[in-house]
Amino acid sequence: MRFFALHLPAFAALALASPVHPPRTPAAVASHALFVRQDIQTAINASLPNVTIFATGGTIASQGSSSTQTVGYQVGLGVQQLVDAVPEILNISNIAGYQISNVDSGSVNQTILLKLAHQINAELAKDDVSGVVVTHGTDTLEETAFFLQLAVNSTKPVIVVGAMRPATALSADGPLNLLQAVTLAASENAKGRGTMITLNDRIGSAFYTTKNNANSLDTFFSTEAGQLGFFVNQIPYFYFAPSAPIGLTHFDLANATSLAHVDILYAHQDMDPALFNASYAAGAEGLVFAGVGAGGISAKAREAAEGLFNATGIPIVASHRSVDGFVPSADMGFAIAAGFYNPQKARVLLQLALTMDYDHDEIKDLFALGYPKP
Repeated sequence: MRFFALHLPAFAALALASPVHPPRTPAAVASHALFVRQDIQTAINASLPNVTIFATGGTIASQGSSSTQTVGYQVGLGVQQLVDAVPEILNISNIAGYQISNVDSGSVNQTILLKLAHQINAELAKDDVSGVVVTHGTDTLEETAFFLQLAVNSTKPVIVVGAMRPATALSADGPLNLLQAVTLAASENAKGRGTMITLNDRIGSAFYTTKNNANSLDTFFSTEAGQLGFFVNQIPYFYFAPSAPIGLTHFDLANATSLAHVDILYAHQDMDPALFNASYAAGAEGLVFAGVGAGGISAKAREAAEGLFNATGIPIVASHRSVDGFVPSADMGFAIAAGFYNPQKARVLLQLALTMDYDHDEIKDLFALGYPKP
């Protein structure tokens, strides 16, 4: 009484005085081999919910050369192998699988993101699908999860899951993480909570959760807003009733074939002011800078950024390079204050707003939705 179906999709410097941004075209998927498999299908257990897994690669789908290797491993396992490694999943849900890509998360690009958004929206529109799981590398997992939070419009759960150790390692965390992710996607209590991230027994909102450690199993946290819940004996327990984060906006990307080009610049001592003009000349349609403190940059960098804004009108968002914090709107001048959004999430929000042709004032208002109200 099991069901598993696998589907595969097909996959110059510019003068500042006269900027010419090339038309957006779909980005090529990184050239990693995809796993081509035949559909595998047996009878469905009608008493179980249906959950669809979208596999993208990452450490959870990786193998090392020994049981003690935890760095330098290679992505290679397909969605079928992930499910085969945790047969207990099939006691929880009927599973359908899509191999969207098989890359490290640093290679996840707009083609993969748009494919995920389009297929997840289509999947969750089916009455018989309870929720979806996205397996993903942890390095940029929070960006994909936040993107899906904004691009998927459904009350059904979307769970993004990964691993910090490859599948071949002693005490590999991927199998249990995947079991918990499927359990969460199938749970009635998970509805209305948006996109969630689950690793290491914890459940967090994609809106606030970020990766805090490059190596530790216990790395995904939302230190200020808090976690949504915790697994006890593989049962998800939630601390709060379902609620929407302040500032949440949904974007309809049904007709989108590409995403706007937005760069992040990292502020530091002696930051090169030329970076702002260089990003614009390379085609950036929007910029985010990871500012020092609450969105600060040096006087010279500020002069360059403000000059670029005055000359071109390109939206520039000020965020913070610290793990947590808030960039207030007061005295930002040329820049839009990111509020609570960290640089990578501010980039996603700005990217989607530009893709949907928001003008500067609309983008400013969009970010302001998350500011505290007096």
